Amino acid sequence: MKFGVVVFPGTWSDRDCLRALGPVMGQETVTLWHEDSETQGCDCIVLPGGFAYGDYLRVGAIARFAPIMGAIKSFSERGGLVIGICNGFQILVEAGMLPGALMRNDSLEFRCQWTHLRVENADTPFTRRCQPGQVIRVPISHGEGNYFADAATLDALEASDSILFRYCASDGTITPDANPNGSQRNIAGIINAARTVAGMMPHPERCCESLVGGEDGQLIFGSIVDALAERRIAV
Repeated sequence: MKFGVVVFPGTWSDRDCLRALGPVMGQETVTLWHEDSETQGCDCIVLPGGFAYGDYLRVGAIARFAPIMGAIKSFSERGGLVIGICNGFQILVEAGMLPGALMRNDSLEFRCQWTHLRVENADTPFTRRCQPGQVIRVPISHGEGNYFADAATLDALEASDSILFRYCASDGTITPDANPNGSQRNIAGIINAARTVAGMMPHPERCCESLVGGEDGQLIFGSIVDALAERRIAV
């Protein structure tokens, strides 16, 4: 499968994603520059973490207008898979491809730590290698990861099983203490209604090798590979 990793000025997790998807997962990878207007025949687009355009206006607010985002929107409307990680999640929200907003952590501090995530929906292209309720360990690294949406939007996410992950304790319990940034309802990742666009704040690309502390990130990237392979077989 061919994965495109988008690079904006200020992106810094692109190399981690390229390593996780290439040498570790054995997939073809290509870099997509923010000024590109085509997705180069990719099967999945990854918007990695960082500080796109320095986050000078608001996280993701400038990146949403980059030429590549128009191509990504068209790609997703044709059924292409898109995943935004950390800053990539923020960009997808600003671009209107996912609902809600990402705000400053409630602690007003940058948080870089390991977190536990409970898998809320294992029936998506991004989580199919997981089990419902499974607890995985994935690190965060952000200052504005506090997911916010109005009550109606949150209820709609719940009703449509569009919450992918929640921050939890190691035993899967959802508690305020397990929430590292104040996200409403402990939300750590969501998916759109079409099940083609996902966003998550934790970094799966940082936990794909035991050498760096864990391999649970492979569950997410491996799920995408499986979903894409199934699509090719169906065609």
